[in-house]
Amino acid sequence: MSDEITVEVAYALPQKQSLVEISVPADSTIESIIVASGLCELHPEIDLKKTKVGVWSRVAKIRDTVNDGDRIEIYRPLIADPKEIRKRRAEKAVEEGRADKVTGGRPNPLKAKE
Repeated sequence: MSDEITVEVAYALPQKQSLVEISVPADSTIESIIVASGLCELHPEIDLKKTKVGVWSRVAKIRDTVNDGDRIEIYRPLIADPKEIRKRRAEKAVEEGRADKVTGGRPNPLKAKE
């Protein structure tokens, strides 16, 4: 059995995606793999102390190790809070009459005629 594994490191911006395949020692941490991939030099905005990372869409710790064939993903911070956006969208639907004020669902057209 070889003591090297091959993994992918991915980082995506709205206009460009960087995907690097790299061979590393089997006991390498996610942090050391990202540094070895060169993506930190290519994208200086990546701060491994603050940036969240994951393996196959599951959040992981920077000190975790990975398996052969895994894909390490470097996540960007969210621009807006998804809960706040849904709340604003629901309030707007109620104001426009597209949602029932009590249940939040669609208004009953039969009750509207009464």
